[in-house]
Amino acid sequence: MTSTDHTDAVGEQHLEVRLRVNGMPRRVELPVRRTLCDALRQDLELTGTHVGCEHGVCGACTVLLDGEPVRSCLMLAVSAEDHDVTTVEGLTEPDGRLSPAQQAFVDCHGLQCGFCTPGFLTTVAAFIQENPDPTPEEAREAVGGNLCRCTGYQNIVASVLRAAEIQKERAAESTESTESTEGSDA
Repeated sequence: MTSTDHTDAVGEQHLEVRLRVNGMPRRVELPVRRTLCDALRQDLELTGTHVGCEHGVCGACTVLLDGEPVRSCLMLAVSAEDHDVTTVEGLTEPDGRLSPAQQAFVDCHGLQCGFCTPGFLTTVAAFIQENPDPTPEEAREAVGGNLCRCTGYQNIVASVLRAAEIQKERAAESTESTESTEGSDA
């Protein structure tokens, strides 16, 4: 936190906080009690992270902090200073393609109303990095901490498994592309 520390007219202390959000350095002045979820939505206008229960139960507010899923409604924004925060908006591939998790949810109809989807997507993105070849049981366990009132979870579990497949397909494509580029240099 920087030395820009002041108290507003109603006596609430504000700090300037440095965050890296979706790969971009950001500075934001905010009340010290503001949650990460509220800072993302209100101060940085990244409204893809949803606010559900505000108790860390539903998972709609899940973002990645240094690659690990966290409930952003339970974390103060000042605690995320100098960490990498990835929201659902930051999951898209650098070339503009949907991430494996995003594409899998489209392919497998893993969403309905969409409210819980951002939390599922960030959770699944982290999970398939850790476990690139999950079993159906592991997929169910991975998303067990996120609540969905619409889908019945079958398509969400199918989406987790499909996301792992897409990730493997893209890794193979990348390897083939690198090998053909190296072969043409010879």
